[in-house]
Amino acid sequence: MTSTSLFHLAFPVNDIAEARAFYGDLLGCPEGRSSEKWVDFNFYGHQLVAHLAPDESGHSVSNSVDGHDVPSRHFGAILSLPDWEALAEKLKAANIKFIIEPYIRFKGEVGEQATMFFLDPSGNALEFKSFANMDYIFAK
Repeated sequence: MTSTSLFHLAFPVNDIAEARAFYGDLLGCPEGRSSEKWVDFNFYGHQLVAHLAPDESGHSVSNSVDGHDVPSRHFGAILSLPDWEALAEKLKAANIKFIIEPYIRFKGEVGEQATMFFLDPSGNALEFKSFANMDYIFAK
């Protein structure tokens, strides 16, 4: 894989206007192509596509990680620590309810990371994280 590889993720939402407000306005993801049934977002350089599919959105299963119930189906981005901190403050100011409040996971261990989990308006779980050392993203 080259360093220019990007991911594409299509996911279900209940309402396109809500998705635009959340991903576009709140998270600051520029909008790309769209129709009445879907909308593309530039999600930190990757292609995220919200598809109108109300019966498929949300999450229900979680697994224990570092003492927290982590939604098994989630997506997000790895940010620099200053960007992660700014996003955490922006979400708090917008009164977003966190599934897992912003905190440092695996403190003092290889893979130490800042993390937070929250839901979009359709109930899809998102995780944003930042590593103390970006070289440890895949470290064992």
